[in-house]
Amino acid sequence: MIQIGELIDDRYRVVSELGEGGMANVFEAKDIITKKTVAIKIIKEEVMKNPMNLTRFEREARAAAALDHQNIVRVINLGTYLGKPYMANEFIKGQTLRDALDTRTRFPFLEACDVMYQLCGAVACAHSHLVIHRDIKPHNVFMMADGTVKLADFGIATFENSNRVTKSEVIVGSVHYMAPEISQGKPASFQSDIYALGVTFFEVITGRVPYDYGTPIAVALAHVKEKYPSPRKFMPTTPKAIEHIIMKACRKDPTDRYRSAAEMQRDIRLILDNPKLVKPRRSWFSKVFGFATEG
Repeated sequence: MIQIGELIDDRYRVVSELGEGGMANVFEAKDIITKKTVAIKIIKEEVMKNPMNLTRFEREARAAAALDHQNIVRVINLGTYLGKPYMANEFIKGQTLRDALDTRTRFPFLEACDVMYQLCGAVACAHSHLVIHRDIKPHNVFMMADGTVKLADFGIATFENSNRVTKSEVIVGSVHYMAPEISQGKPASFQSDIYALGVTFFEVITGRVPYDYGTPIAVALAHVKEKYPSPRKFMPTTPKAIEHIIMKACRKDPTDRYRSAAEMQRDIRLILDNPKLVKPRRSWFSKVFGFATEG
């Protein structure tokens, strides 16, 4: 067990434990060479007993280390300590998008577009390196104090055209954000990441996921069989421009979705450049009586 004050790999002095996940422990540490604070993610000893877990961890390290983007949590170094692989990551001070939604319920439309614009940029970068994230959701998105959004946790990421570790790994990720083809046992793709972006956008503006049923199986079946609900069902003032983006990203057939995260990002950019697209249109009746109507 790593102790506070321990020096990892003769470079990283452990300051505190930040958290524990299913596969790894995460520590705050000081890089004695650069004097910067880093987050050390080191695989658990008991987890290493399963070779598949070790492969997953090493794959995450390889996937994340290949990416250099302002909206992706940066991997600074990879190494092995006491026979266990570790990653030294950029130290993030900020809450997750999940934390922000739990506090605020939902985001104003323009702010939501800014969050999603940055997130699409992160995913576009990953896809350009043939990395499929496979677990895009508010829990894995960090919100910095300056407004910067950072995508994290490539723990179940895979590479386009790569061999899967096991057949059971076909269905991975969080069911509320899972594209219908994944639930049907088909391999992850760039379009399944785009579906998860659409669900996240839906949640950021409505404060809820599109299908919120009692069991994971019920949710997965809904993604496959039920008509995807318009965000207007839960947030009637949703601008048509935002509704269009979400509905296109979340079409049942992957070939009907955005061809790329960059294409989705461009549509969001159009809204950010034309804020009038998200402002309610007011009729003469609403001007007199004070009611806003959506055009």
